[in-house]
Amino acid sequence: MRRNARWRRDRARSRGFSTSHAHCIATAPRIVVAFPDITLDLLPEVGGKNASLGEMAASLSGAGIRVPPGFALTVEAYRRHLRTDGLGDEIHDELDRLDVADIPALARVSAGIRARIAQSPLPADVAAALRDAYASLSRACGVPAADVAVRSSATAEDLPDASFAGQQESYLHVRGMDDLDRAVRRCMASLFTDRAIAYRAHHGIPYRQVQLSVGVQKMVRSDLASAGVVFTLDPDSGLRDVVLVTGSFGLGEAVVQGRVNADEFWVHKSTLREGFRPILRRELGTKALKLVYDERDDHPVREEATSPAERARFVLDDDEVLELARAALAIEEHYSRRHGRPTPMDIEWAKDGEQGELYVVQARPETVHAQRKRGALEMFRLKEKGRVVARGKSVGTRIASGPVRVVHGAEELGAFREGEILVAETTDPDWEPVLRRAVAVVTDAGSRTCHAAILSREIGIPCVVGAGDATRRLRPGEIVTVCCAEGDEGRVYSGALAFERESVDPASLPRPPVPLLLNLADPDTAFHYAQLPSSGVGLLRMEFLVSNWIGVHPMALVHPEHIAEPAERAEIERRAASSGGLEEYFVARLASGIATIAGAFHPRPVILRFSDFKSNEYAKLLGGRAFEPVESNPMIGWRGASRYYDPRYREGFALECRAVRRVREEMGLSNLKVMVPFCRTLTEARLVLAEMEKNGLRRGENGLEAWVMCEIPNNVVLAEEFSELFDGFSIGSNDLTQLTLGVDRDSPLLAHVFDERDPGVKRLIEQVVQAAHSKGRRVGICGQAPSDHADFAEFLVDVGIDSISLTPDSLPGVARRLAKRTRCDAPPTGRSAPLLRA
Repeated sequence: MRRNARWRRDRARSRGFSTSHAHCIATAPRIVVAFPDITLDLLPEVGGKNASLGEMAASLSGAGIRVPPGFALTVEAYRRHLRTDGLGDEIHDELDRLDVADIPALARVSAGIRARIAQSPLPADVAAALRDAYASLSRACGVPAADVAVRSSATAEDLPDASFAGQQESYLHVRGMDDLDRAVRRCMASLFTDRAIAYRAHHGIPYRQVQLSVGVQKMVRSDLASAGVVFTLDPDSGLRDVVLVTGSFGLGEAVVQGRVNADEFWVHKSTLREGFRPILRRELGTKALKLVYDERDDHPVREEATSPAERARFVLDDDEVLELARAALAIEEHYSRRHGRPTPMDIEWAKDGEQGELYVVQARPETVHAQRKRGALEMFRLKEKGRVVARGKSVGTRIASGPVRVVHGAEELGAFREGEILVAETTDPDWEPVLRRAVAVVTDAGSRTCHAAILSREIGIPCVVGAGDATRRLRPGEIVTVCCAEGDEGRVYSGALAFERESVDPASLPRPPVPLLLNLADPDTAFHYAQLPSSGVGLLRMEFLVSNWIGVHPMALVHPEHIAEPAERAEIERRAASSGGLEEYFVARLASGIATIAGAFHPRPVILRFSDFKSNEYAKLLGGRAFEPVESNPMIGWRGASRYYDPRYREGFALECRAVRRVREEMGLSNLKVMVPFCRTLTEARLVLAEMEKNGLRRGENGLEAWVMCEIPNNVVLAEEFSELFDGFSIGSNDLTQLTLGVDRDSPLLAHVFDERDPGVKRLIEQVVQAAHSKGRRVGICGQAPSDHADFAEFLVDVGIDSISLTPDSLPGVARRLAKRTRCDAPPTGRSAPLLRA
């Protein structure tokens, strides 16, 4: 604070007045304004970026947010520069005659304009004000000549309806007055890059309406540490209750430009505000390179490879991730108050490698989801399978097909045709006019916050980043399908695959007579499906998380010495290498998958079913053969509850319980409930509950609910007794049908007999509902039947079911069918399950 005050005094003296007479500046156009003297109200004078930096410096320093000191060279300086020899009128007349669709003409005119602006000397008064302000900033930093970043700040950027991402230039590691003068002129000239001209034309913004301020800001030595981007929502799904932090080693431009696959961290907002440590998920990026300072004057920044050790570790520890997330929340809340509406933010951060402190170096409103109708949800689904030819990280949730156009450099863009799929190592902001003609984008490098990802979301096309070798694997002219609708992993399929698209407006769906929940097992789709108007998750299958997210048998992590195959043991150790231990690998990965889903649906309930692998399925996991018996009929063998208290699996169940405790206690996601599957007897139920207590999960403590699956006829016969031990039932119609009819549900020979709508099965369902209600317990259903058969869902309503859990794609149809049949605008009274949320 003392340094900022000294900087304001120095800045005032350099312009011929003392701070006590600073009000005089309002009588004449200003050329320089220090960041602490800027607010959002000065946007017409200093542009969007500088207005935001000033707003944070002036209003958020008390919230612990660090903004590097700096100043703005106002649009008045830009105006004066362009008045030199009538330069401005000449430029705008030339632009009025330009057809931006003519790519060669656009490039020629743009280059000529930039050259004239950059080569014209600054007016004397502008140069003097710049020199004095830079001297004051250098004194405030305690150095003769401060290293600074010179950034553009246009008057029409960072607005709610247009991001202007990457449209103008930034210049880093600028030192000394000569370099600063040159960088300022080049920054002014960058208002007329190809991409900036085309972008304004696309958005219908007149050229004369946009003017430029230049920000000069002390450089943060992130080349010695790390930098990245924070979004205060999930940028793909638009889910508002998470913060996404991305980062890589070196200067942040590598992340923004998409030159690296960055680390990613998701933090849950609501429980962070409550004081918990809710890092839902961590994904380690490859981070193959970093941008660092180069002391040679002609090359201020250079690229170098990261070390194997850097690639193997995260750029931030948990405390730093949470610090950035809290800062992001404070920024979002401040801007939301200023704008009078929720304002998700796009924030750039940098860590100083000399001081170890985290800084916010930019903040702007997020634009893509701000423009979309809140609640509208597009659901894309592939209708057929294909051969995967490339894969990376998905951006958005769309699907598109078309011919491949591999582009190795800007000189090849002229050949690009409307409707093609752009495949490149990475994209450059200059490619913006071409990206608008593409139906999809695939890049070798990049992360979800790079330029290609941001622009693809804005345009509304699928994008797969970080695909590694797509430019080599995909052949020019080859027809492919780019799919971002299958979760976190984006896939490129050979051929034009059929797909369907449905637009669901949650507000338009009728309210059914009972709450509808979802069956989910894939954390990668949780943020998207959480925006459906469901009442929560009725079935989260733990075994799917174990097989897809972990892939290792839990007992193999507890007792690796029992694994005889050296290669198998080496692979297990490789997977767990960065986790702090074998057991921690299982607990951390499992907790992350559970938390991602529980956080997405918070505060709605999420019912987690403990693992229900059969022995033959467990044996397929890494290390599994050493711990699993060979059973002739594993479908009714050692599965579910019978494993949890058995000495042969008890330690594995303890790991499952540790993951649940981490989600509920450390992350604060107490909406998570647990459920015991395939519980054959009351004795077995008591043994499982006792085992849970040994591992810190006591029913009723901290609001923990323990449910039981109803999938064995004995669960129905003894429903009243099971009600004394559990908080609710969830009917597993697949297993209940199998055991009622004596049919192996996996046998194709008996498929014609297997029917959940058999009168015997329906009678058992009716009985358990009545018995549970007599004891004040709730009953839901999570089996496949109501998703597949609308008449079965109607039957469930008739017998008084408390909730129905469905596959996400079936929820809209079931909601409409049930509401239409019952002609009911509100659910019946007496239901104890939560209502459907709109």
